Amino acid sequence: MKILVTGANGYIGQGLVKQLLDDGNQVIASDFRLDIVDKRAELKEADLFSLEDPFEFFGRPDACFHLAWKNGFVHNDPSHINDLPKHFAFLEKLVESGISQMAVMGSMHEIGFFEGSIKPDTPCNPQSLYGISKNALRQSLELICKNKPTVLQWVRGYYIVGNSEHGCSIFSKITAAEKRGDKEFPFTMGQNQWDFINYDRFCEMLAAVIEQKEYQGVINACSGFPEKLATRVEDFIKDNGYKISLKYGAFPDRPYDSKAVWGDDAIIRKIMEKRQADF
Repeated sequence: MKILVTGANGYIGQGLVKQLLDDGNQVIASDFRLDIVDKRAELKEADLFSLEDPFEFFGRPDACFHLAWKNGFVHNDPSHINDLPKHFAFLEKLVESGISQMAVMGSMHEIGFFEGSIKPDTPCNPQSLYGISKNALRQSLELICKNKPTVLQWVRGYYIVGNSEHGCSIFSKITAAEKRGDKEFPFTMGQNQWDFINYDRFCEMLAAVIEQKEYQGVINACSGFPEKLATRVEDFIKDNGYKISLKYGAFPDRPYDSKAVWGDDAIIRKIMEKRQADF
C-alpha cells in the first residue's frame, strides 16, 4: 500500500512509519520537519492546513493515517478547539478526493470520567478540551464518511510505555530526566489503574489496523487490562536500569482522570491474529 502518515516526526509517527516500511509498504511521511523520521520513507515537509488539494500533493495515496495533533499532553490548551476545524477541513478534502481508507488517532480521553472496560460504543462525555476536540472530530468524520466509499478507522489510544525522550508521556519525561541526571521525578500518588501498552507493540497495532479493511469504526489499541500507575512506572524505571526515584505526592491527581479504566481489546486481538497469520 501507499500510505500517508501525518505527524510523522512525532513520538508515535516515528514508530508507525518504521513499522509500515518494515511491512513492505510505500510510506509518505509528512510533518513540519522530518529530521528523525526513517529515511526510507518519501519525506514531504508541509503545513497540512494550507494545502488546497492534499490528495494530489501527496501523490494520490491509498490510505492516510492522521496522527498530526499538537499539544496532545496539555489537555486544556485552546489550540485543541482552535485547530479542530482545520483538521476536519484537511481530512474532508481527502474524503472528497476519494481516498479509499483513512485511519485517525483517537484517545481514551474522548470518554471522560469512566470506570471499567471501554468498548467501541461506550458513551462519550469528554472532560477536557483535548477530549472534546477528538470526540467532535470523530463524530464529524463518521457523518461525512457515512455515504462515501472511504473506510474510516478511528484508533483509540491508551497509555504508551516507551523509553524515548522525544515524547511527552510520563515515561518519556522520566527518560529525559534520567538523562539530565535528575535524582527525583515529581509524581502523583500513582494509585490510578490504566491500560498500558509497550511502544513497539502499539505501533505494530496501528500498522495492522491500516493494513486491513475488514475491521472499521472505533478500534481500541490497548492491552485489555488495567495496571496501577505506580507499579507500571516503578517497573519501567527498574527495567531500564534508571537511578531516578519517584517523589510521590508532588502533584495531585487530575480530577477528570478515571480511577480504573482499560480498553476492550476484542477487535484489536482479531486484527493482530489476522496479521500473524498473514505474515
